[in-house]
Amino acid sequence: MTMAHHQHDVIRRYLQDALAAEQSFENQLKQFAEDSQQPELQQLFRQHADETRWQAERLKGRLELLGGAPSGVKGFMANLFGMGPKVAQMGHEPSEKGVQNLIAAIAVEHSELAMYEALAQVAAAAGDLETEQLARDIQQQEARAAEMLWPYVGRTAREAFQQVVMTSG
Repeated sequence: MTMAHHQHDVIRRYLQDALAAEQSFENQLKQFAEDSQQPELQQLFRQHADETRWQAERLKGRLELLGGAPSGVKGFMANLFGMGPKVAQMGHEPSEKGVQNLIAAIAVEHSELAMYEALAQVAAAAGDLETEQLARDIQQQEARAAEMLWPYVGRTAREAFQQVVMTSG
């Protein structure tokens, strides 16, 4: 196995990971939009789900160009780990679902920032400037998404608190 072949194997694995993560998160975002009681937050979740689908398409295209294919196993695992938000909501009141979804979405965005940093660094080390640029482009989109969601945490948490206190008091 040549060094160049091995480098492309590594990049393909990172691309498979990113693709599986984006596909799983797209489904979560759609569910978060359905769960939300705030129209502007519903719109943000839907908008980012669309953006996430486009990111997945770009990742898949790059992966295929490098001779790879999506990994069914990684997709399954990403969906399995995508159950995290539902587990995190256990023990919370239904009115707290919105703030729990926001926390999960922001956590995923930040993990994606790290994931794309790793992909960009690996691609740069291998001299794959196209994959590096793709990772940087998507990383910027993820940073913007996290910034757009952040302002809703405080208000949503306060509203959930008021609902819980009023219904239990």
